[in-house]
Amino acid sequence: MSKSSDIIARDRKVISPSLTRELPFVFQKGSGCHLWDVDGKRYLDFTACIAVSSIGHDSPVIRKAMLRQIKYGIHAAFSDFYAETPVRLAETLLGLMPGFQKVFLCNSGTESVEAAYKLARWHSDRTWVIAFQGAFHGRTMGALSMTNSKPVQRGRFGPFLPVVHTPYPYAFRMGMEPEECAQHCLGLLEDRMNTMRGDLAAVFLEPIQGEGGYVVPPASFVKGVRKLCNEYGALLCDDEVQAGCFRTGKFLAIENFGVKPDIVSLSKAIGGGVPLGAMVSTDAVMDWPQGAHANTFGGNLLACAGGIAALEYMKRKKLGDNAVRIGKIIMKGLESMKGDAIVDVRGLGLMIGVEICDRVERDRIVRKAMEDGLLLLPAGESVVRISPPLTLTKGEAEKGLAILEGCL
Repeated sequence: MSKSSDIIARDRKVISPSLTRELPFVFQKGSGCHLWDVDGKRYLDFTACIAVSSIGHDSPVIRKAMLRQIKYGIHAAFSDFYAETPVRLAETLLGLMPGFQKVFLCNSGTESVEAAYKLARWHSDRTWVIAFQGAFHGRTMGALSMTNSKPVQRGRFGPFLPVVHTPYPYAFRMGMEPEECAQHCLGLLEDRMNTMRGDLAAVFLEPIQGEGGYVVPPASFVKGVRKLCNEYGALLCDDEVQAGCFRTGKFLAIENFGVKPDIVSLSKAIGGGVPLGAMVSTDAVMDWPQGAHANTFGGNLLACAGGIAALEYMKRKKLGDNAVRIGKIIMKGLESMKGDAIVDVRGLGLMIGVEICDRVERDRIVRKAMEDGLLLLPAGESVVRISPPLTLTKGEAEKGLAILEGCL
């Protein structure tokens, strides 16, 4: 029996079966854009471990920052006391987000969304929230009330909080032209907003839908959502957990559409691999009183030190520019592969969705790619998502494309 098989067998005895394991990959180590399993096999990573390791695996800048911090302390009870490292992280983050002034620090994407949900409800003193079909915002109960990407995520967990869902402009699946689809979905959104006029707190939006299938909406849709929020007095809450931190070229994916939200949720890449999340807003919106929302581990010193190092590295190395440059190479290569298996390709920067003809074929491709040394993850009904570290080189991109083409 291989080491991988042995560990997987042990895992099945003691770990919750609710986790979403798609592949029998057992992590041993990582470096740059590559991972190794416990049997010594090397893989090119086109997942960034679920869009987290954007500055590459085993980053020395993260290691050094955390080693410096660990000499002085790990935990400072930031919800009750003060510390400089979390303040420095907030200042660094706000330096990348002009127009925002306040940060709430937490530990994960679902926590950052939960905080955004609570702030929207508190600030507006309203009840209802609108989210989109196919959305994924997390698995805690507030975030889960807005999540709508797979039935298994919601099954038997209701009743949910007061959230309603409306279609997201997935033009390929809806059989429409992109602009037609955008206007259709905006019309349905306004219909929903009309039913809760005066009691609508917020609209939660993924500027590019992640788990739902890496769906890129027309700019007119995102602008239209902002316009409707203004008209109905609702807050626009931007979930950048998967799409943020330069993955699409811009620090926030919503910047690609020329729209400014009221509240932003961030996590995944913000910590460079360390559990870290942030909810960001303005002085005007983040006006809740002392004790309205807090946590124990938000502002953890090690996580914040890692986060500062990750954000500074992204900016210094211009990883957003690299994401755009390498993303164009990958998109061009994928377009040339369209045919019986690949039926649609879409994306911005290094957040690329490859629509496969059906789920069975998608799953076969993902498994075959792993056998051939390329790690991919699925999304949506039948999509292969491509979200490698933002440090990916032209040579690595071309190697990954060659492996993927061989799997077709």
